[in-house]
Amino acid sequence: MSTEGKRIDMAQGMDESGLSVGMSGMTMPTVAAESLAAPQIARYVRYSGWPELKEALVAGRVKAAMVLAPMVMDLADKGVPVKVVALGHRSGAVIMVRKDSPYKTFADLKGKRIAIPSRFAVDHLFVRKLMAASGLKDGDLKMVELSPPDMPAALLANAVDAYATGEPFGAKAEMDGYARVLYMTRDVWPTYICCVLAVRQELIDRHRETVQRLVDHVLAAGRWLDTSPEHRTRAARIASHQSMFNQAFELIKWVMERPADRVTYGDLRLMRSEFDELMRLSLDAKILHRPVDYHTYVDESFMQRAHPVAIDPPAR
Repeated sequence: MSTEGKRIDMAQGMDESGLSVGMSGMTMPTVAAESLAAPQIARYVRYSGWPELKEALVAGRVKAAMVLAPMVMDLADKGVPVKVVALGHRSGAVIMVRKDSPYKTFADLKGKRIAIPSRFAVDHLFVRKLMAASGLKDGDLKMVELSPPDMPAALLANAVDAYATGEPFGAKAEMDGYARVLYMTRDVWPTYICCVLAVRQELIDRHRETVQRLVDHVLAAGRWLDTSPEHRTRAARIASHQSMFNQAFELIKWVMERPADRVTYGDLRLMRSEFDELMRLSLDAKILHRPVDYHTYVDESFMQRAHPVAIDPPAR
């Protein structure tokens, strides 16, 4: 419930997703949309899910998108001309269980049903990482692919015993009082990365200045977000607007504050060692079938040439 007692509809507006920048989740430093407004660098387009956003990126209908890191690796390996130019966020994934459940550790979920958003989702890799740390093998869990907006209701109805997802879908069940966090990535996977800003190669080749400005603003917005609690509150207000994620302000504010490092944005640099770990986990999970050369899917040049940008979005 919101503070006004209104029910929060997790389906409404959660089809997140020119230069069109596509999104399919609440990961991008959302204040960037405001800071880019004048002069406008990009317009933001919401998509109904990862498959739709992936198709738009492959077809060139969007030139830049916040997408799953393993998805970019796979696309680049298949010859799709896309490159990662910045991160979208750090941490931000949770394992949720019912508040009245007996589960205290991940090993307690052996034989249980756990929902994941997609086999390409880093939430899936988070589950596998916890499985390895807990001595669980393939087959010890029943993994079910489920749309994140449907996960809270599935947990409430006992259709699943746990779910792994990015925010705000964990916070939704937590706010409603029937679920609790079993694990946060911030606690067990400090170098966790998930969504990345991917840009088509023809945009890089033809409009490097535009890509540089986009990266500059994304990095600056991320630093701005993590500078003070007031900035996070202001960003939550912006992100809740119908032109952005169209979600209850209280829900996004919960994600931003409980705790403050539930999702972080201050360091969106590209670190090869972190991508190498994702690659290894993706190969182990058979998301990828062969290693992909780092420079096939990453372009560090924009990050290396990034310039400070003033961020001061108006409060809505």
